[in-house]
Parts: sequence; structure tokens; C-alpha cells
Amino acid sequence: MEPRPPVPPFDANSAAKKVRAAEDAWNSRNPARVALAYSPDSCWRNRDEFLTGRAQIEAFLTRKWERELDYRLIKGLWAFSDNRIAVRFAYEWHDSSGQWWRSYGNENWEFDQSGYMARRIASINDLVIEPGERLFRWPIGPRPLGHPGLKELSL
Repeated sequence: MEPRPPVPPFDANSAAKKVRAAEDAWNSRNPARVALAYSPDSCWRNRDEFLTGRAQIEAFLTRKWERELDYRLIKGLWAFSDNRIAVRFAYEWHDSSGQWWRSYGNENWEFDQSGYMARRIASINDLVIEPGERLFRWPIGPRPLGHPGLKELSL
């Protein structure tokens, strides 16, 4: 497989680029595109689900974005070393009844030498919010460069 830059070992700049690239990909809500960032045998723990491989990841993301409507995500670099990155994140979405949610979490990522994510461990909590409490109001797609991040939004 072709390398997927930036590749380990990470420094502050390359880790931040990896985090923003992941955020932009997830905000595309394109399961096939997102799955390509993971190694073919990538292992995930997402809440109470355990997944292995791109096919399971793509199927999971398809189900996720069928349920989590108008999804918008912000990720923030928390820490990094060598081939690992820790991220915190928040995303907003609504369900089919129109109820809005903000989901908060932390992810631990481990990359192979080519820059593909080989392991993802995610812990996530959900909070009911009212439409007026929403903070992520950009058009569907990547977060605009001038939009505040987690720290600026006090998340």
C-alpha cells in the first residue's frame, strides 16, 4: 500500500495534521472514504462494539450515519508519541425524531509504519441538547478553517 502521510514518528505538527485529516474525512460522512484511512486489518473498539478490518469499519460507519443525522464533528489533538495519537472530540447530530445530541469522547490511535491507523479505541458519551444549544452550525462537510475548535468552544 502507498504511504498515507503524515507517517510515524509524529511530531506536534504532523500529529495535528493527522487529526485534522481524520476530522475532515469523518465530516464527509462517506464510509468508503473514511475506511481507507485504516489498515486492512485495523482493530476498533467503539463504545461496546469491536470491529476488525475495513469491511466491518465501513459497515459500522454506514449504520452510524444512517442513525446520526446532520452529523458534524470537531477533533482535537490531546497527546502524541512515536506512532500513537490521543484525540478528544465532540460531535453534534440528531436522530430520526429530531432530537439533537452532542456526543463527547476520547480516542487512542495507533498507526502502522505507512501511516494507516491499525488500532482505534473510542470511548463516547451522549448528551441531549436543545436546538438552541447547538454549536456546530457550518454547512455539511469539513469544518471551516475559521470555525472555533473544542478549546475555543469550552468543550
